[in-house]
Amino acid sequence: MTTTPDFRVPPVDAVALETRAVELATRSIKKDSKRRGLELVAAMIDLTTLEGMDSPGKVRSLCRKAVRPLPGVDAFPSVAAVCVYPDLVATAVDAVAGSSVQVASVATAFPAGRSSMAVKLADTREAVAAGATEIDMVIDRGAFLAGRCEQVFDEVRRVKEACGDAHLKVILETGELRTYDNVRKALRISMLGGADFVKTSTGKVSPASTMPVVLLMLEAVRDHYLETGVRIGVKAAGGIRAAKDALRYLVMVNETCGDGWMDPAWFRFGASSLLNDVLMQWVRLRDGVYPRPDEFGED
Repeated sequence: MTTTPDFRVPPVDAVALETRAVELATRSIKKDSKRRGLELVAAMIDLTTLEGMDSPGKVRSLCRKAVRPLPGVDAFPSVAAVCVYPDLVATAVDAVAGSSVQVASVATAFPAGRSSMAVKLADTREAVAAGATEIDMVIDRGAFLAGRCEQVFDEVRRVKEACGDAHLKVILETGELRTYDNVRKALRISMLGGADFVKTSTGKVSPASTMPVVLLMLEAVRDHYLETGVRIGVKAAGGIRAAKDALRYLVMVNETCGDGWMDPAWFRFGASSLLNDVLMQWVRLRDGVYPRPDEFGED
């Protein structure tokens, strides 16, 4: 007989959470550490293209940028991953071959998550068979908000099984979950279901990533680690475009979870437009002047 996991979570103190997020956002990084911080932000980025007009040529271009974000500077790190639709995974795998860049693919009827379980599992297996090493699934927010928590848990569990050796990133779409308490409960369901990462947003819904929500996620994975010994990553996705904001997120990661999460294996940014600003700020620190904004392309 299968025992139903305990999905209960304590209520979230919204005032305390938001106050703490504001407090952490005021912390600054010293100038001599900022350059290293920008390099770490770049190394944590998942470059993404998820548009109906995506083509193999566009994906190959994105992959070139992912592998070598700053041409002529070999020491500048590659990004963590490129994320594409399942039918373009093979193109991305070929384009990043020989590099450290992972290939991620959205699955489970992204971005709405409204399809049958059979379709969701087929979606996942197709991407993994094509070479994806990371799968970004979306939870069924309709099921969650209707109180069908066991259904959501079962979907996460079964998609995790379909991933095989690929890592599973579970997208909560926090902007549709309405309350911090709902986010906290969805986090617990996802972590118990086998998520390797929990992720804020598809990038298709506003609000997407916010500092209070990501702080809540960091606290949840930290507490889960202390309870179980299992480390789970966090991905802040959607709406993060400025390097200065990304550095604030890094401060929050370090202050909340410690050095163990200060690594692309455990924290990611899903914000493709962020990379250009990171590159621009890095070059300014090196040369003392801003490069042209269009120097790094439009991705």
